[in-house]
Amino acid sequence: MTNRNSNLVMNRLHNQQLISTKFKKPLELISWLGAIQGQDYAGAKWALGLRLPGITDTYVEKEFAAKTLLRTWIMRGTLHIVSADDIHWMVNLLAPRIIKKNTRRYRELELDDDTLKQSNQVLKESLEGGTELNRKELLDILRQKGIDTEGQRAPYILQRASLDGLICQCGVDSNVPLYMSLDMIPESDMDDDEALAELTRRYFKSRGPATIHDFIWWSGLLTADARTGLEAVKSELNQETINGRTYWYSEEESSLTNTEDPGANIPVVHLLPTYDEYLFAYRDRSASLDLKTRKYLQNHYRSTISLDGQIVGTWRRTFKKSRVLMEYHPFITLNLDEKHALGEAELLYRKFIE
Repeated sequence: MTNRNSNLVMNRLHNQQLISTKFKKPLELISWLGAIQGQDYAGAKWALGLRLPGITDTYVEKEFAAKTLLRTWIMRGTLHIVSADDIHWMVNLLAPRIIKKNTRRYRELELDDDTLKQSNQVLKESLEGGTELNRKELLDILRQKGIDTEGQRAPYILQRASLDGLICQCGVDSNVPLYMSLDMIPESDMDDDEALAELTRRYFKSRGPATIHDFIWWSGLLTADARTGLEAVKSELNQETINGRTYWYSEEESSLTNTEDPGANIPVVHLLPTYDEYLFAYRDRSASLDLKTRKYLQNHYRSTISLDGQIVGTWRRTFKKSRVLMEYHPFITLNLDEKHALGEAELLYRKFIE
């Protein structure tokens, strides 16, 4: 398939470890990416499997059980999977901005400072000493203490405790999020300036070529803070101007002028989960989505089919008794080679969920 932005797209595929991955373990990959969007738990696990051929869903679950991978609300106030080594400095850096943005919503839900302090204390005490409880159990305890958890109050109460560095998610229990105390994870000694530089560095190395506006979108940082972060690390990055926009990327990891691709004549298909970083790491997704597809996906969140870095359809899987049924909705007509590549992508997914 002819790609309108082949160099940019190929470098993104490479740096996001969707082709020629250099990692073997989920922790290595998460440390490289910094974080991956994780409100869809099953999809987030597949985002790891997609980039680490050979690992399984069970293997990823063991990483959560070992507390090397955790889930919390950071970028843009959305659940993300991060490494235990990174969770403290990321929360310290990003949470204040999210809390400030939530002020109006707290007021609408009648979650005043006293209520949030009380709920924080209840959650902290409930998870002391390494205790792990699922979402339902925590909400039951909150209600027993006289704290209303109806409607949207529940997620905002749990999110606030996470943003205040008290709790995080550590997997699931019967498909219900499981929580633990963040006190069980060693603190980071990174200060805010170092954390800002590190977040910026990881973003452009793992997701470049990208613009400062892409980084602002992904991180949720204020524009001034994002620019400060870029200023701190830009000596480590290269820049390229494309259609009047400045893209930043790591010289070590990729080069926009290097178009050599040993598999250029072989179609490459990826079955992306719904919120995959290949799309959601960028404010401007036009390199991989044409206008018609962008408009469709804005109104219909779907798992997508990537062909040579271009989104060409959607997919979904359903479980029927002991079988997994795969359903595809391509936006284009696939040739024989592309259909074969789609079959290979399906095989990788089936091996992951076995």
